[in-house]
Amino acid sequence: MGSFSLMHILIIAVVVLVLFGKGKVSSLMGEVGKGISSFKKGVSDGQAEIDREAADTARDVTPESEKTKV
Repeated sequence: MGSFSLMHILIIAVVVLVLFGKGKVSSLMGEVGKGISSFKKGVSDGQAEIDREAADTARDVTPESEKTKV
């Protein structure tokens, strides 16, 4: 039960191609690519929202009269 070698991966790829056909495999890979792109966009949108919230909470709330004393 060792790791997969290149030969194992090629055999699995050929079996999948024979079972499902070229068209089905390529459309499946297209859907996987769209899913990965969607996930990356969601992660970056979430990070941008966290950064915006952090910027809003980090505002200086010192009264103007206190700022001139320094």
